[in-house]
Amino acid sequence: MEPAPVATVVDGKAKAAKTPGMGAHFLHYSTANVLVILAGFISFPVLTRLLDNTQYGILGYYETWALMAVAVGKLGAQHAIQRFYPYGGDEARLRAFSTNLFYLPLAMSMVLWVVVGGGLAAVDLLAGLRQPAVFWLALVAVPMAVYSSLVETVLRVTERSRLVMASRIFSRWMQLAMMLGAVAWIQQSAVAAYGGKLLATALVIGFYVYWAQRNLKFSRASIDPASMRQGLTFGMPLVANEMFAVALILVDRTMLLGMTGDFAQVGIYSIGASLAMQVHVFTNLAIFESFTPMANRLFVTEGAEAVRALKAKVLSLMTHGSVGIAVMLWCFGTDAIIALSGPSKAASGPVFALMGVSRALMPLMLVAGYGLMLEKRSTKVMLLMCGSMLVNTALNWLWIPTFGVMGAVYATIASSATLAAGHCLWVPRSLLKLPDLRTVASAGVGAAACLGLVGTGVLSELRPGWERLLVGGVALGVAYAALVLALDPRLRTTLLAWRKSGAGKNVVAAP
Repeated sequence: MEPAPVATVVDGKAKAAKTPGMGAHFLHYSTANVLVILAGFISFPVLTRLLDNTQYGILGYYETWALMAVAVGKLGAQHAIQRFYPYGGDEARLRAFSTNLFYLPLAMSMVLWVVVGGGLAAVDLLAGLRQPAVFWLALVAVPMAVYSSLVETVLRVTERSRLVMASRIFSRWMQLAMMLGAVAWIQQSAVAAYGGKLLATALVIGFYVYWAQRNLKFSRASIDPASMRQGLTFGMPLVANEMFAVALILVDRTMLLGMTGDFAQVGIYSIGASLAMQVHVFTNLAIFESFTPMANRLFVTEGAEAVRALKAKVLSLMTHGSVGIAVMLWCFGTDAIIALSGPSKAASGPVFALMGVSRALMPLMLVAGYGLMLEKRSTKVMLLMCGSMLVNTALNWLWIPTFGVMGAVYATIASSATLAAGHCLWVPRSLLKLPDLRTVASAGVGAAACLGLVGTGVLSELRPGWERLLVGGVALGVAYAALVLALDPRLRTTLLAWRKSGAGKNVVAAP
């Protein structure tokens, strides 16, 4: 089936255009994410060497609080934009969409930020308190991140993956240059790193403002309180959901600090967790940025069965890839930390290995159980995330005193598994689609064979760090790929079709 036409806005006018297949979207998003990760592989070792565990812990701590503020500040508008985009709409509907689901929530967010920021400054002044400079930098970052998120959501929902790719690559590499420049030449501190990041973000904001002025038109005549209420009613539970998602990150650092009283422990955890987040960027974000807009469009235009067919195609490829990445991280996670950050940061190796495995496998269940958002069950999505956070908090309380930093890791993995399983259990059966047993079996056999090979000690002669990571990782990766290709002829057929179609331009275009 050919990709369906989608109405987009160009200079304020509706314009129908064929959208690429999911393969092309995934290629764009994964290319961007690979280059983002590459930038991380450059900045990560430099920052972890120039910043001690305490400064790195402070940076991670306040960045996480900024994420929490952004989750609130968006007022759920990004979810409403994604779910209520008027596919096939004329110029009037698109203008109403821009007015009620983009500009008005954005204005409300900016007013909220001014009130909260002014209140915090007044409390500081009247009470004689003195917040650290990085706190105020994090506060300034919030409205910038809110605006960027809403514009990027519009770009994704209109399936402009190429433009998202370009802006994301530019943003990350500018951040790399400015953060490292500030830390290397001005001050080796969290303040310098955060300041450099803000300068780079401001440049991207300038481009987004220009794009929004041309493509997202505001009209007083189009203001519709009922439409705005509908978006807020759908999105507000997801504000809480996003807060709980950030809290899953924040609670580990907060409880580690509270129960150990040592920012260095937070730093050990943050180093491993931050690198694991790069796995999340590559696996979870790239998949869902490609999958979600297409799933929404198919659900609106063709129904649940079309979404299940799309899931079947996505999961057949995704299972092999996610399991392969998980095997590599399990075997070489500590070597990656040693190679990137030096032997002094080796304590973060097990953190990265275990959390990376979780980040690689979790998207499988989330794709399989995706559907609550399609059914507009945003409250159920919020409750699942809330339950996951409660599990994480309870297990942290039990395990951090016993296992230290690794207790926080175990709690995070358990809570993530609870969340993914909950989506699969709660989604309507008409939308649930698990990976088929043949795919799971071939990926499992490949993983077991690779783990067995490592268990024989065949890699024991290699030195930890770069040598073991590069030589052992390449050898094991080739072995895994060869095994699953031999075991699953459908995978060979799909990859050949991908190649013939021009690197996936029309692969998984539609069910």
